[in-house]
Amino acid sequence: MVPEIKINEKHVKVQPIKPLNDWQISTETFDKSYIESLNRKIAINTFKDITSIVVIKDGKLLVEEYFNGSNRNTLHDTRSVGKSFASAILGIAIKDGYINSEMQMLHEFYDFNAFQNYSISKDSITLKSLLTMSSPFDGSDMNQESQGNEENMYPSKNWVNFTLDLPIDNRKVANPRWDYFTAGVVVIGDIIHKSVPGGLEKYAEKQLFEPLGITKYKWQYTPQKVANTAGGLKMRAIDYAKFGQLYLNQGEWNGRQIFTKEWAAKSLSRQISISEEEYYGFLFWNKTYNIAGMNYEAYYSSGNGGNKIFIFKEKATIIVVTSKAFNTTYGHKQVDNIMQNYLIPAITH
Repeated sequence: MVPEIKINEKHVKVQPIKPLNDWQISTETFDKSYIESLNRKIAINTFKDITSIVVIKDGKLLVEEYFNGSNRNTLHDTRSVGKSFASAILGIAIKDGYINSEMQMLHEFYDFNAFQNYSISKDSITLKSLLTMSSPFDGSDMNQESQGNEENMYPSKNWVNFTLDLPIDNRKVANPRWDYFTAGVVVIGDIIHKSVPGGLEKYAEKQLFEPLGITKYKWQYTPQKVANTAGGLKMRAIDYAKFGQLYLNQGEWNGRQIFTKEWAAKSLSRQISISEEEYYGFLFWNKTYNIAGMNYEAYYSSGNGGNKIFIFKEKATIIVVTSKAFNTTYGHKQVDNIMQNYLIPAITH
């Protein structure tokens, strides 16, 4: 028999929210029994490696739970959640006029004759195709055999050159399709870095993080010491929630338009189909949860291990889940279970 895990019942109770400057605390009611059932499952390790859950409803902090040694000031490694930040920073650079639009072509930023595998198709690759993971580069993180798989990029000395050297997949030229491609997001970061004053990191600090009051965060870097837009931007869970709320606010924060309403709308829209149930925007995912006959459409950032920032436009709700279940088969699946059976029911009942 498997020994029963003894847990401290105080770890099951909904955690009280301590006062903070960043958010008003919500007085709205929710079904705490769902949160307590969820906390119990996390405590007995049915749901493994979850480190935080934050829920914002109508712009106020409703739920703030920490697990497995984390607390409010923990900086969480959310891996590819950072890709969505690249999308936001590009939107800001377009609003500020440093980049014309997402329809700009890569040949405006790079001389492809200087790279390997020149093809005329490379010249007409757009920023938008990198944002929607639909460029014709021969690169797929879902295929281990793919030349442009991210695992081949990381050991290389220059990730941008690695990407721009890749050949074109002519099947993708003829029929553009979604194919997860981290290296393309590194190129977006490089273009931002070269186009904005002071480079990507300083620009992001001044134009995105400072206005949102985000002061505690940590970038990872490319071999060229450029802030890494492929992922790994560590932040507090309550600050990831601000990023989600910025999109609910259509790019506005405390009276300041960080990026345009149009950019927010394009980013959180079904730009390309992944499957019958899933879509992709500008480095944001989209799917719908069906619970008791009701549909709850979510746009979300997603990172290895089940790290997520969910944006429910129609419900004015942000849900952040952070996790350390990296490279596991259960990381993403258990977060779907948590959303479907605990978090969405808790706040909609």
